[in-house]
Amino acid sequence: MNRRFTAALVALMAVIPQTAQAAPALDGAHIDWPWALPFAGILLSIALGPLLAPKFWHAHYGKIAALWALAALVPLAIAFGVSAAFAAFVHAALAEYLSFIVLLFALYTVAGGLLITGNLGGKPLGNALVLAFGTAIASVVGTTGAAMILVRPLIRANAARTHNVHVVVFFIFLVANIGGALSPLGDPPLFVGFLRGVDFFWPAANLWLPTLTVAALVLAIFVALDTWFARRDRSTAIADAAIGLHGLVNLPLIACIIGAILVSAAWRPGIEFDVYGTHVALQNLARDAALLVIALVSLWLTPAEHRAANEFTWEPIAEVAKLFAGIFVCIIPVLAMLDAGHDGPFAWLLKAVTAHDGSPHEEAYFWLTGILSGFLDNAPTYLVFFQLAGGNAAELMDKLAPTLAGISMGAVYMGALTYIGNAPNFMVAAIANERGIKMPSFFGYMLWSCAVLVPVLALITFLFVGGP
Repeated sequence: MNRRFTAALVALMAVIPQTAQAAPALDGAHIDWPWALPFAGILLSIALGPLLAPKFWHAHYGKIAALWALAALVPLAIAFGVSAAFAAFVHAALAEYLSFIVLLFALYTVAGGLLITGNLGGKPLGNALVLAFGTAIASVVGTTGAAMILVRPLIRANAARTHNVHVVVFFIFLVANIGGALSPLGDPPLFVGFLRGVDFFWPAANLWLPTLTVAALVLAIFVALDTWFARRDRSTAIADAAIGLHGLVNLPLIACIIGAILVSAAWRPGIEFDVYGTHVALQNLARDAALLVIALVSLWLTPAEHRAANEFTWEPIAEVAKLFAGIFVCIIPVLAMLDAGHDGPFAWLLKAVTAHDGSPHEEAYFWLTGILSGFLDNAPTYLVFFQLAGGNAAELMDKLAPTLAGISMGAVYMGALTYIGNAPNFMVAAIANERGIKMPSFFGYMLWSCAVLVPVLALITFLFVGGP
């Protein structure tokens, strides 16, 4: 965040009563739809800023995000009191944003130290193999890790092609989203479920067939489209070259990241720190500290020439950090309204997930979780619908397994609907733009996602959503 926003937060902290024993919580039942305007504003800024004023946007996007964040916090402080607004900010920062950005930073840094040399010439077969491989490893190294390892080599392989935008778009669909559906390590929503009691292997055991089907269909569409573009492409293809992997020290560091996450979920010392109403568990602090150390070790051990050859820069992760900081603040009243359930202004929306006989409506859970995940961060969206379905992991994995499957698939698959549905989407787009690929605008990307993903997901709804 920029200095002015930091100064404003410091000033806000200064007027908070220091003797407060318990921070008040926002009551979403008393918040109406106008409170979502800052969130809508930051989304429109992200959508229209690069399109209408690209130079101004890239120079000032952090300030714009900070202004929208203040536009959400200041009215909350006026209407509900400074303590309530600050408590909500602390919760968003410590319980949601901190671990989110630390994990992304660690994966971005470590994966950025892996240098893949050589290429497959940007041909349809080579591109398809890269997308298939990235989709396969995304549940092991995370969608961020897989995306950061493979996006630069893929861009280099297709640099000489006239038509290469679609390659990056499908990379976002498959590697940055769909591939992460089989493990809590793959995508943040599933990690949220894991922390709330869902078995580590439950996604793999229950989602492998729909995930394989979605991935195969999207990949088949890509092969057909890429083959058509390749035949129309008049540019000279890059010659094939043997593939090499350098910066191998980062492979065990990726394993250390995975280990840190698993240990933090299994180790329960029972020690928590109350930070103005937000409970911060010791294991989470230890995990985040370990991830930062791993990232620093990667920077220390990776030869500088490897990152230079990778054209590694900090701008993509900085852009994600600043914009998602604004999003996490602006989303505070929206999540409060959703958390209010049937007592809040979104009651009409939440009633849609319950059938007339009172049973869960799995198709509604799938599509509502998915659509909201495309425009909100998919991890808190997953949590809202997880809680709405009862929040009991044992019951959700058993009698309500189709409901949990619908929530999980919606959050992961439809995180690909927009650039902001999942953080790797934004990073991949930023890296592609840095490399000279003219990525679609926010709405242009949505045209791609609606044309490709929505029909596939409609078929998935018919085949898999709702259980036997």
